[in-house]
Amino acid sequence: MATFDWAMFRTTFSSVDWRWMIASWVLALSTYAGRVLRWQVMLAPQRPKSKFWGIFVATAVGFTAIVLFGRPGEIVRPYLIAKKEQVSFSSQMAAWFLERVYDLLIVLVIFGFALAFFEPPETVLSKGMQWVFNTGGKLVFALGIGCLAFLVAARWISPQRMELIVEKIPLPHLAKASLLNLLHSFLAGMESCRSLKAVAKLIFYTIFEWGIIIGCYICLFLAFPFTAQFTILDVFVFLGFVAFGSIVQLPGVGGGVQVVAAAVLNELFQLPLEQASALAISIWATTWVTIVPFGLLLAMREGLEWRSLKHLNEKVK
Repeated sequence: MATFDWAMFRTTFSSVDWRWMIASWVLALSTYAGRVLRWQVMLAPQRPKSKFWGIFVATAVGFTAIVLFGRPGEIVRPYLIAKKEQVSFSSQMAAWFLERVYDLLIVLVIFGFALAFFEPPETVLSKGMQWVFNTGGKLVFALGIGCLAFLVAARWISPQRMELIVEKIPLPHLAKASLLNLLHSFLAGMESCRSLKAVAKLIFYTIFEWGIIIGCYICLFLAFPFTAQFTILDVFVFLGFVAFGSIVQLPGVGGGVQVVAAAVLNELFQLPLEQASALAISIWATTWVTIVPFGLLLAMREGLEWRSLKHLNEKVK
């Protein structure tokens, strides 16, 4: 096994074109504004005049919580939005889930595009990456059908239908009442699925947001001389695999944005491991860590305590 060249790793950072790197930071921060606009559409049935700034603060603090606490920090954003807009937490968890469905659909389109046009030499791929190519098409199809089925079901399921379904479940009366209250709150968060106009807006803002994300990755690749010649197709291939690898644990590769990004750059694009690792760290820092200073400042401004946010999952149970 070759030794990791730390000198090359350090030199990689010294060759960065900071004009493109700063542009990628600006675009990365802009994606949070896109998320706020989309969340306002999902919140509109309950709060037609929700405040952009309030949701932006909750979004910045929420993503900062994910960086600091990991996946348990996911519930911070819907909790803070529910508190600011005075709606139920369950409804905002439904909005969070709906957001994930739309993001996943776009990821599937990107990954499907990558699979359709990219033909890697199988001899240079590890077993983990070969597994991605062999099963990727099937997963794209299955997940795509699942997402579409969920969106169709969200339009079909009404509170009345849900009540009829719950009534048939053999539960005590109090348990049924609690379950119905929870489901009504959840369906309130899914209400935007019933309006074709709202669905069109959700699709538009999702495409808008991911257009910014793609622009962010293009700027990141232009910031490094060894990836400055990457084409749009290369960006789509990379983004599709990294997005997919972030969701699914790759056999023999592991998880995490940095690990997957380094593996893809090293194996598919044949970059030295040192350069691939440096770029992977830069991608993680840009797409995840950039919001942290703003999230910390906004949390202080709002008088939020990180200790209480860290244990929020225990509080909302």
